[in-house]
Amino acid sequence: MTERLTITRGVNKKPVTTDVLEQSLEVLQDIQGEVFTGYPLVATPDGKYSIDATLVSPSKGIVLFDLIEGPGVGDYAERQDDLANKIEARLKLHRELVKGRQLVVPLSVISFAPGIANVEAAAVEGYPLVNEHGLAAALNEMNWLESNDDLYRMTLSAIESLSSIRKSRSKREVHREDSRGAKLKRLEDSIATLDHRQNKAVIETVDGVQRIRGLAGSGKTIVLALKAAYLHTQHPDWRIAVTFHTRSLKGQFRRLINNFCIEQSGEEPDWTKIRVINAWGAPGGDARDGVYYEYCRATGTEFFDFRSASNKFGGSERAFDGACQAALTNVSDATLLYDVILADEAQDFPPSFLKLCYSMLKPPKRLVYAYDELQNLSGTSLPPSEEIFGNDEHGQPLVTFGDDRRRRDVILQKCYRNSRPVLVSAHGLGFGIYRDAPQGAETGLVQIFDYPALWEEIGYKVQEGQLAKGQHVVLERTAETSPRFLEEHSDIDDLVQFIRFDDEAQQNEWLIQQIKRNLQEDELRHDDIIVIHSDPRTARGSTGPIRRQLFEAGVQTHLAGVDTDADVFFRTDTPSVTFTGIYRAKGNEAGMVYVINAQDCNGTGAGLASLRNRLFTAITRSKAWVRVIGYGSRMQGLIDEYEALKHHGFVLDFNYPDDALLGKLRIVHRDLSPQERQRLERKKSQLADLLSDLDSGELHPEDLDEATREKLKRLLGGSV
Repeated sequence: MTERLTITRGVNKKPVTTDVLEQSLEVLQDIQGEVFTGYPLVATPDGKYSIDATLVSPSKGIVLFDLIEGPGVGDYAERQDDLANKIEARLKLHRELVKGRQLVVPLSVISFAPGIANVEAAAVEGYPLVNEHGLAAALNEMNWLESNDDLYRMTLSAIESLSSIRKSRSKREVHREDSRGAKLKRLEDSIATLDHRQNKAVIETVDGVQRIRGLAGSGKTIVLALKAAYLHTQHPDWRIAVTFHTRSLKGQFRRLINNFCIEQSGEEPDWTKIRVINAWGAPGGDARDGVYYEYCRATGTEFFDFRSASNKFGGSERAFDGACQAALTNVSDATLLYDVILADEAQDFPPSFLKLCYSMLKPPKRLVYAYDELQNLSGTSLPPSEEIFGNDEHGQPLVTFGDDRRRRDVILQKCYRNSRPVLVSAHGLGFGIYRDAPQGAETGLVQIFDYPALWEEIGYKVQEGQLAKGQHVVLERTAETSPRFLEEHSDIDDLVQFIRFDDEAQQNEWLIQQIKRNLQEDELRHDDIIVIHSDPRTARGSTGPIRRQLFEAGVQTHLAGVDTDADVFFRTDTPSVTFTGIYRAKGNEAGMVYVINAQDCNGTGAGLASLRNRLFTAITRSKAWVRVIGYGSRMQGLIDEYEALKHHGFVLDFNYPDDALLGKLRIVHRDLSPQERQRLERKKSQLADLLSDLDSGELHPEDLDEATREKLKRLLGGSV
């Protein structure tokens, strides 16, 4: 059972009394459980109904609080009856909490009025009315004698319950209990409600900046969407923006927000107040609007589209950063456009964009940004908040998580999308844990966290060794952070497969047969399948022949963002299998994922970290099964790494690099722009020509001036 009283602070219209209640509860020594303020919300025929505060305790049951601000109690007895009836009706939908026609968990109501000194004079018999001095005595009267741990957990889950959030996009028809479709249905049903930490992240509201971190599949996008909807239902007059990097997330955000608002308040969201909006944007109406474009409009700042920004700021990688930095020179009160901004996939934004969001917020600057340290496809992580948002006029950081870090810096450790074998495979290959060291290199690692403790923050546990630089360590995922039901539906050899073919044609033929089998025999739907090509430059050309043959076999497909609008990933108008490049795949998921031409994610030298990040991201799109396929010797290299990982029992066993080696890894496998890559290839070619001339005798060492010879000696460590 829970060890202490923990409080999740949501929002309601009674901040003063809420603060007094929290302080009064925190000093109680003998009560365990969970307190929620401003939660749950209940949809009724008369509209939404918000509970001021709720206590769920293994010794008290459920206690609802009617908070009273000021000296007047009104008809509080009627309010208590209304409150109890509404929550009882909701709880009775949970069969495990009902015996016959009665709830098996006691349900009580207390009216809490700290502004009234003589509460006895206003009290009605049978309807508890207390101030902070009488709260402990009122709670002592309440006892849940039939309580047990399972029943308490089910009660807590029912109060927190946010059903239908992870249900599939359309109804799933299955006829065989052992089919892949049936397994997927059971998985989806098992994770249809949020866990406690995710739910806390939805409700917990802070005045200021909040950061949500977690692995792919830990629920960051869902938490952000529900948080936006929760704030919208509590503050319908607030202007709220939800923004993101991957445009195909737009439909997912709108669906989640719409579902939550209807379920919790009985009303559809007011889309003029809560906006699901692109980050960049362009002229062309609401559908094309974006946070940056709106900022430029408000301030009269010059707007750069992608092409003009690339030309002005030095290439595609620097385009958005340059545009945002240029815009930030024009900060004014005209930019205070939103009450809350929620930014997903923040790891793919330049810090200047988060700073731009911050400057668009009215005080107290409610910015929530979610990111995954491991999913940045450019190979760099977000800097600390103090660095992103800068200092005030006194030199103090504008944003720091400080003493309130627990509420402001939320880490979602549990991964609900990927099973343990899938997730550890993605990490093992993404970091090159079992990659053989190339000739002359100290390690086969491609990249690793600078901050070793981050492994524990994302849900790994030390099985052996020491998690520190320069030390040997063995890391494993636990049942707590990787629930075992995610992997128990299929054999490990079915969950993850790495397969090498002789050539691309053979790979494609196998893929076509597998997709046909998935649809015809496995009871998978078209939208249960994603085919990911890891190289965005060649995805269209490489997938064309496969899609043509599938079309001839009667299987409809589409290339996300090319055959569809940029905001569409899964087609809803017709059954169609999604083919996609790696960038559009981000933020999306499916039961069966095929990663094709995977050999493109292997290699040596500059840019390898970015290629391995693509492989990591592609593998982690899978809710159940993943097939990593390719051809040639580079594909064999990936298979060798996977086999070593499997041989080790899906743990990560490696020597953590020291600072010197970490620095070398960053240089050797760094990401390069196309221009930098061309320059590097040109210089390597010139060096090869020089060495060839020296070797053939066309050029003698004595032909070089003494300073050049000395420099070559020093750099190459030999004699020239």
